[in-house]
Amino acid sequence: MSDTAGPAPIIVNTIVIGAGQAGLAAAYYLQQHGTSFVVLDKQAAVGEVWATRFDALTLFSPAWASGLPGLQWPGSPLRYPTKDEAARYLQAYADHFKFPIHLQQRVVRVAPRAGGYAVSTAAGRQYHARTVIVCAGAYNAPRRPAFAQALSSTVQQLHSQQYQRPAQVPGHGPVAVVGSGNSALQIAADLAATGRPVFVAYDEQTPTLPNNTAMWAFLTLTRFMRISRHTPLGQRLMQRPEPVVSGDLARLRRFPNVQFIGRALAVAAETTLQGRHATTPALEAVVWATGYGPAFNWLEVPVFDAAGEPQHQRGLTAAPGLAFLGLPWLNSRSSALMGGVGADARYVVQQLLKTT
Repeated sequence: MSDTAGPAPIIVNTIVIGAGQAGLAAAYYLQQHGTSFVVLDKQAAVGEVWATRFDALTLFSPAWASGLPGLQWPGSPLRYPTKDEAARYLQAYADHFKFPIHLQQRVVRVAPRAGGYAVSTAAGRQYHARTVIVCAGAYNAPRRPAFAQALSSTVQQLHSQQYQRPAQVPGHGPVAVVGSGNSALQIAADLAATGRPVFVAYDEQTPTLPNNTAMWAFLTLTRFMRISRHTPLGQRLMQRPEPVVSGDLARLRRFPNVQFIGRALAVAAETTLQGRHATTPALEAVVWATGYGPAFNWLEVPVFDAAGEPQHQRGLTAAPGLAFLGLPWLNSRSSALMGGVGADARYVVQQLLKTT
């Protein structure tokens, strides 16, 4: 593919890929520095990724701890915003600062060129920039265990990325939710509230934490969420599973129609799952809340390890002018959270503008 094919390229100093929380935080600091930039996003509206997530989703942090740089949340700072409120906040943030955002521009290629990078979108637009900040989400390729393919086609399978509400899962019989994160607990409770049998394949070694004002005040005052991965303590914390909200786990255990079967190990028969402690009956459906993997095949720059994970130092890669934001533990536990990405964005923008 030639860089000169198609319409004349749009030339700016920096291209930000993704208009989610990381991309908007990067835009804020780029605007503060007065450099030319554009934000590209594949969606039709800012915040659409939040708006299309499952109906029962709420942020895991209160509004006062979830603000992006320069604009706090409206309303009560103590509430835990819904996913629709999150979508509206991101849209309001982009509108407030009047960022140059080009929507419906899914990036299909980023390649080095003289003096920087050439970026191509599925809509046929071409962009040239000295620097590129990749804010395309904290990984977005849905992961399922290899044994999932052994389930019968009669068992409906959904990844948590696709799940929005219980009505998506037809029937009234047994359903399994597989996963040991907060999304798994919320989805399982959402399904259990309909009264159908729910089997939760959850690793009971997963640590738990309360989620209340006192805890967030403690985490903020101690700067626990800002401990860098480049410290001995940060390295130890990275090796531990992410904790789940203890109140959500307790609520789920109170449903009489919920059974915990332990970590999912295999498909026991064509329609059943074997957990560490028990095996499900024949299932009508499985929701896989089993996370995501990297999907950066469109990024034609050699900055990835054998597993496809970006190699970086606090978001900065060995490729001049190329950086990442919003990845889990990019620098700290808060790096992928709405209230934590701002610190990383400030650092990355400062470093990029200093070295290019």
